[in-house]
Amino acid sequence: MKNATFRQLRVFTEVARQLSFAKAAHALHLTPPAVTMQVKDLEAQIGLALFERNGRQVSLTTPGEYMLVYARKLLAVLKDAEDAAARLKRAEVGMLTIGMVSTAKYFLPRMLAEFRREHEHVEIRLAEGNREKLVRMLQANEVDIAVMGRPPRELATRAEPFAAHPHVFIAAPSHPLAARGVPVDVESLRQQDFILREEGSGTRAALEKFLEDSRVQPRVVMEMSSNETIKQAVIAGMGVSFLSLHTLQLELEKGLLVLLDVEGAPVLRAWNVVHTLSKVLSPAAEAFRYFMLEQGEAYLAKHFTAHLQLVAST
Repeated sequence: MKNATFRQLRVFTEVARQLSFAKAAHALHLTPPAVTMQVKDLEAQIGLALFERNGRQVSLTTPGEYMLVYARKLLAVLKDAEDAAARLKRAEVGMLTIGMVSTAKYFLPRMLAEFRREHEHVEIRLAEGNREKLVRMLQANEVDIAVMGRPPRELATRAEPFAAHPHVFIAAPSHPLAARGVPVDVESLRQQDFILREEGSGTRAALEKFLEDSRVQPRVVMEMSSNETIKQAVIAGMGVSFLSLHTLQLELEKGLLVLLDVEGAPVLRAWNVVHTLSKVLSPAAEAFRYFMLEQGEAYLAKHFTAHLQLVAST
C-alpha cells in the first residue's frame, strides 16, 4: 500500500467512524461518489476489502479493523508534524479538533464564537460524546484537546480546572418536593422515581458518588443519553433527575423546571480542559487552552450562578 494517500486514509477513517458513506461525505464536504471512489482505490492498493456493504448498512471487515488502527496512527503522526510546523511558524492557523462531553454543548459553542473572533484563522471541529467516549477519543489522538468534567485516570493527561461545575436535583414545579421553602433531606430521595443519564456519563458518576456517601440507592425508572429528553420527561412529571446546572438555563428561566433544595446539593465538580501528556499542542490548541483558563470561570458564573443564589434564598 505504498501508493496509498493520506486523503484516502482520512476518508477511510471517517467512513469507519460514521459507518455510513453518506454521513462521511457530509462530514468531509465531499460527494458520496467521491468517498466511495477513495475507499475503493484504497482497497485496491491494499488488496483487501475494508467494508462489508449490505444495502445502506456498512460495517468494517476484519482486515478493515486492523487497517483502521494503523490509519489512525499514520494520521495522528501527520497531525503532530503539522502542529510542529505551525509552532515553528508561530502561526495560530489550521484545524483544531475539540472534544467535549455532551453537557458542555450548552455553553462551549457560545464561548467558541468569542474565541473565533480573536482567532479567525483557526478552523474548529467539535467532537461530542459522553465521558467514556471522550476518553477513547483522547487515547486515539482523535481530538487535540477536550472539555470535560472528571479527568480520566486511565490516561496520562494534563487536566486543568477552569470553572466550577454544579450538579443539581430538578423536578417539575408541580412535584411534591418542589414546594418553596421546604428543604429536602437525602433520605426522602429514596422514594422518588429517577430519570438519569446513562452509565459511563460524568453526570451519572457524580450522582452515584453523592448518594453512595449518603447510603441511598436511587430508584431508576428511566435511563437516557440525552439531557434534552431527560428534561422533557421531568417537565412531564415522570420523576426527578440530577443534571448539570449548565444544561438548565432556559427551563429554569421559563419556570418549566425547579431546583430542589436537597441537603448537600449542589454537588460541585469542576470543568477541566484536558490533553494527553504525549500530545504536543499546536499554537491554536494552546490559544484555546489559555482562552478557557482565562475566561471560562467568569463566563459560566455570569450566565448560571443566579439560579443557585435563587434556590439558596428560598
